[in-house]
Amino acid sequence: MTNNDILRRVRYTFNLTDTAMVSIFAAAEATVTIEQVVAWLTKEGEQGFVKMSDTEFATFLNGFINTKRGKREGPQPVLEAKLTNNIIFMKLRIALNMKAEDVIATLAQVDFELSKHELSAFSRKVENKHYRVCNDQILRLFLTGVQQQYRPAE
Repeated sequence: MTNNDILRRVRYTFNLTDTAMVSIFAAAEATVTIEQVVAWLTKEGEQGFVKMSDTEFATFLNGFINTKRGKREGPQPVLEAKLTNNIIFMKLRIALNMKAEDVIATLAQVDFELSKHELSAFSRKVENKHYRVCNDQILRLFLTGVQQQYRPAE
């Protein structure tokens, strides 16, 4: 999944307006324009599409955490130059204040079973022997489960 895909899914799930998206970036002490947000939300191949960099998306995720949970005291976290699905998964989980049981229940909603041990493997350092890569399918299923929770079918 691309950063733009995930951004579009988060926007839809939480029904965020362009102005709300700009505010989320502002919560991470970054300045973006509505035009930039619209370009990032444009589908690939359409006129006006701009690929979102990892640093820009990390800024959004940090702002999303600050918006949802409140800003942490002290300096803001250092932005990741390279994002992985594991980092994105962890940042979304933090923003939504989800414990392991909540994540497992969210994935169960979309008929995907994951043990607590498998979930904790996503949060480990790459050097750890129990580290596991969060693939696109798991991230996509997690986003679908979150969408079902926050924006149920009407």
